[in-house]
Amino acid sequence: MTLRDTENSTYDVDAVVLDIEGTTSATGFVVDVLYPYSRSRFGALLSERSGDPEVARAVAQVRELIGDPDADAVLVEKTLNTWLDEDRKATPLKTLQGVIWSEGFARGDLVSHFYDDVLPRLRSWHAAGLALYVYSSGSVAAQRAWFASTPEGDLTSLVSGFYDTENAGAKQEPESYGRIAAATGREPSRLLFLSDRPGELDAALAAGWHAVGIRRPGEPYFEQGVGDHAQAGTFDGISITSTTGTSSSRSTT
Repeated sequence: MTLRDTENSTYDVDAVVLDIEGTTSATGFVVDVLYPYSRSRFGALLSERSGDPEVARAVAQVRELIGDPDADAVLVEKTLNTWLDEDRKATPLKTLQGVIWSEGFARGDLVSHFYDDVLPRLRSWHAAGLALYVYSSGSVAAQRAWFASTPEGDLTSLVSGFYDTENAGAKQEPESYGRIAAATGREPSRLLFLSDRPGELDAALAAGWHAVGIRRPGEPYFEQGVGDHAQAGTFDGISITSTTGTSSSRSTT
């Protein structure tokens, strides 16, 4: 198979599963806005809310991952910041970021970012009867907050379900996509995954899904490309048909 765009491809599916960073939204926004926001609040979260079940569970996971069951809050915070610098997709890091970001969105400190083509296309797909799901390394809490705090208001009603590395598994493992398919009650062949990362697209395809790589200039994976996968430069370049409805557009890649 050779690299191809989606201009002459129509996907017969019932649902679209969305990655966030680099796909619906700019990675730069996450790195330049959300990461510093969480970094500045890790210490207070660990000291003031260590008894919260979600925080306590994440701290226990950090201690397990670093092999130090007695790690204090200072070491846990240092570890979180190191993982943040490495952009490591560690579940406890994403959990604690999700707690912080959810509160930031709720206070109005943060407003999520979406590329201009995304929200109109999500609305049209939803109106056509396609189910929309999110699968991101960010926690479910962070995903919900992201879609609840868009520039156009709360759009969580467009999304039928949220999945992360804790409830579905790692994004480059085919088994994770099998779990999501089972959770949605849909056959893998009726699911389309959109992501900018070739390893994730490989895993979705191996699980029997359709997959399209989203390639946006300026994103970290733009130059690397998406391997042999179909590609689109925007959501407007993806044509979908299903038994529930039709949503078509011409490729702009």
